[in-house]
Amino acid sequence: QVQLVESGGGLVQPGGSLRLSCAASLSIASIYNMGWYRQAPGKQRELVATITWSDRTNYADSVKGRFTISRDGAKNTVFLQMNSLQPEDTAVYYCNAQWRAVGYWGQGTQVTVSS
Repeated sequence: QVQLVESGGGLVQPGGSLRLSCAASLSIASIYNMGWYRQAPGKQRELVATITWSDRTNYADSVKGRFTISRDGAKNTVFLQMNSLQPEDTAVYYCNAQWRAVGYWGQGTQVTVSS
């Protein structure tokens, strides 16, 4: 199994930045695909960004040019750098890992963008 622990959420003003972290319980070099998803109140969970073990990335159109996903193999951690945050980015952000054809989720971290 894979355990995922997110951190880095919080309250930020519009235009601000946050960096989310997702620490995995095993080597991320063995995890084909990791990503970030988010769920706003009353909405379905949606993809934000993903990264494969070959560092191939994919982004939702709504975050392209503002968010960057990256990995640190030495720390078994995936990051999501979020810049130019807007109120519509407010959501619970979840880390996801696809390992041996099974999907694993973290507990989520709240991001609130408000003045």
